Amino acid sequence: MSTTNAPVAKREKGINWAQIRRRLIRDWQLYIFVLPALIYYIVFHYMPLYGIQIAFKDYKAVLGIQGSEWVGLKHFKEFFGSYLAWPLIKNTLLLNLYGLLWSFPIPVILALFLNRLGSAKFKKFTQTVIYIPHFVSTVVLAGMLYIFLDPTNGFINILISALGGTPQYFMAEPGWFRTVFIASAVWQSSGWGTIIYIAALTAVDQELYESAKIDGASILQQIFFIDLPTIVPMAMMMLILNSGSIMNGNMQKTLLLQTAGNKATSNTIGVYVYTMGLTNAQFSYTAAIGLFQNVISFIMVMTVNKITKEASSISMF
Repeated sequence: MSTTNAPVAKREKGINWAQIRRRLIRDWQLYIFVLPALIYYIVFHYMPLYGIQIAFKDYKAVLGIQGSEWVGLKHFKEFFGSYLAWPLIKNTLLLNLYGLLWSFPIPVILALFLNRLGSAKFKKFTQTVIYIPHFVSTVVLAGMLYIFLDPTNGFINILISALGGTPQYFMAEPGWFRTVFIASAVWQSSGWGTIIYIAALTAVDQELYESAKIDGASILQQIFFIDLPTIVPMAMMMLILNSGSIMNGNMQKTLLLQTAGNKATSNTIGVYVYTMGLTNAQFSYTAAIGLFQNVISFIMVMTVNKITKEASSISMF
């Protein structure tokens, strides 16, 4: 029996090319529809991985990647031996960690609030108001912040003066940079972030709410025992994905909001890589720093995924 079934088991484990061919012929329209996205990821996300090796070489454009001299971990040692390394890592971590702590729960709270609005018209109006900031470009947002927070003519400082306070030069003080950066990010992205949670809440069976009302459950109890369990899996997924940006962040916005006065807190790894890579043409050095960032991001995603899997049995993989 075992001798007879062995070849069958082998065939089952192997690739069934005939079945794959039949599926390709049967669903060729669907595969053509997916093809542009597949080509995009291969060309712009997988092929550039070839260039990672310049982090371990003394890259010179005239010699090319293959012709450049191999230097091993020289650029990594240079970065970690620099006096700028740890302040840069600290600024990047704190900015993104505080941003995650504030920006992650607010879309959830907003979604729960919107789901409870009784008036359909007011709900649509509120959604429109909180979605609009998402469509404001980063450059325009930075310009708005410079105008609103101007120490003499900005309406924020005018309001502070009217209330008897002392006007602050928000954009030039290191202590205010993270607050301004994170608060503006929450304003810009929280409304848009509610979409995915509202979509999950629309799938809740209305009979659950009716049953809860019959049992005498308050609105708060309905939120805690019906709404929250519905969106927790999605929230955990978003947390795992967002944890991957803990060492990256919005470099463009950081650069636009950076001034000579706030450099002590605004000088992050992303800005440093931009300055050294494009301005000073130190491609190998900045490639090494970028690789370090990506490795940390990968470790963070894997770690948070494992923690959420053990804590709540929810994970991405």
